[in-house]
Order: sequence, then structure tokens, then C-alpha cells
Amino acid sequence: MTAAATLIAALAAPDGAALPVPRTMLVGAHPDDEAVGAGARLERLQDAVFVCVTDGAPRDGKDAAQHGLSPQEYAKTRRRELETALARCGVAAAQVTGLDCPDQQAALTMVPLTRRLAELLVQHRIEVVLTHPYEGGHPDHDATAFIVHAAVAMVRGSGQAVDIVEWTSYHRGPDGALTGAFLPHPEVDAQAVTLPLTPEERQRKEAVIACHFTQRFTQKNLPTDTEHFRPAPRYDFLQPPHDWKLHYENHPWGMSGERFRELAAQALEELQLKGLL
Repeated sequence: MTAAATLIAALAAPDGAALPVPRTMLVGAHPDDEAVGAGARLERLQDAVFVCVTDGAPRDGKDAAQHGLSPQEYAKTRRRELETALARCGVAAAQVTGLDCPDQQAALTMVPLTRRLAELLVQHRIEVVLTHPYEGGHPDHDATAFIVHAAVAMVRGSGQAVDIVEWTSYHRGPDGALTGAFLPHPEVDAQAVTLPLTPEERQRKEAVIACHFTQRFTQKNLPTDTEHFRPAPRYDFLQPPHDWKLHYENHPWGMSGERFRELAAQALEELQLKGLL
């Protein structure tokens, strides 16, 4: 049984089953992504390593100003929210590493972020990473997917086997925005699991999400009745994730799909992963 299959089985097991969990790392783009993607299951991952790629604070200051804060104060607030949410699930603050990239800028620094994540994978002897899919939802989500896949390719090249499992977030479908669903990938869809949450599990997830108080308005339309996991497919980050306009191209987040793919190509060249990812 692969590490990916073992992790998915542990996540899918009913409460109290306590199936074994491989050495796991959760990599989210922002503080709160772990709650949205796997909030009902975080208590099963108390021994995991948690990595947050960005600090959750865009440097234009608009999000921070809505809370009467500077970007630096907002970043600290979001870190406290993340630690509070994970503490509810039995995860200590020492298990959380922030890569401290500014929000909305992860695609601009994929090379150093990949190298840092590769170091953490080796340091913690990680067997499986739980993270975002590549779907054009948010540029930081796509950059995080790239960083994870590139870092895993780097450590696999040195002999460390690491699998990747995905949670759902959001993306644009042909008819509008979709949340809590994956873009289809025939190579892995048969291994995907959809987990309807019991009332207790839903309450648990909502309580973890509520710890991210500054995000209460952006989270209000996200589903909390199911969670979804699947092994990650092999992505071509030099191609768009789908044939229509990307979700983030409808928002002023400073990135287009074309620009992202240019940055991905440059990163693959610099990391010497061209043709390996």
C-alpha cells in the first residue's frame, strides 16, 4: 500500500478507527487552507508537520486595512489564528513552519520556496504531503502545488520516496466558480474519496474554520458538509489546468495564467527539473 493510499484510508476511516498515518506534511498556501481542506480530519494528523507558504497578508494593505491593521500586524494575526486552530486539534505551534512569502506573491519566488520545502521534506523524513491541486483557483494555490511537486521531485531524485495527496479548494468551471470539487483527472479520479461529514465532524470543521476570524467573510460560501481527498495526478505546469478563463484572472491578484506558466518554466529550468515534472 502506498503512503498516499495509507493516508487516504486513515482520513476516510470512521471516528475511533485510528488507522496508521504515514509521516505526513500538510502544505497550505495561506493560514486557513488547512481548515478549509481538511478541518474535520486535522485531529488525526496531530503528529504531522504543517507548512504555510504565505503569511496571508497582501502587501497592498487592503485586506489588513479592513481590520484596522498594517500588513505586518495582519500577518501576525493570521499566524495566531492558524496556531489557535491547530491547537484545537492537538497540534503544537512548534509543528508549524511559515515560509513567510507575502500573500499573492508565491508564484514570484517558486525557486527558493521549492528549495526550502525540499529541505523540510528531508529534515522530517516525510512520506506523504497533503496539499492543493493545480486548478487555477488562486495563484498562491497553484504556486503551492508547483512548489510541492517540484520539491518532491528533488528529494525523489536523491532516493527519498514521497507521495502527494490533494484536498479540494475552489476553481472556475465552465459555468462559474466551484468549491469543494476537483477538476477531473482520469488517472486518479477512481482513487478519490468523498467523505460526507457527520454532524459532529461538521461541527468540528466549522469550529476550526471559525478560529480564522479575519477570514469569516471569504469563507462564508465554502461547503462544510463534505471533505474530498485523492492522490495527486502528474501535472504539466506549463499548460493551463483547463481550457477556459482561470478563476484568479477575474480578480486583482496580480497574476495571469500566461504569466504563471512563464514563471513555472523559468523555475523548472533553474531547479534543473525540466522534463522531470
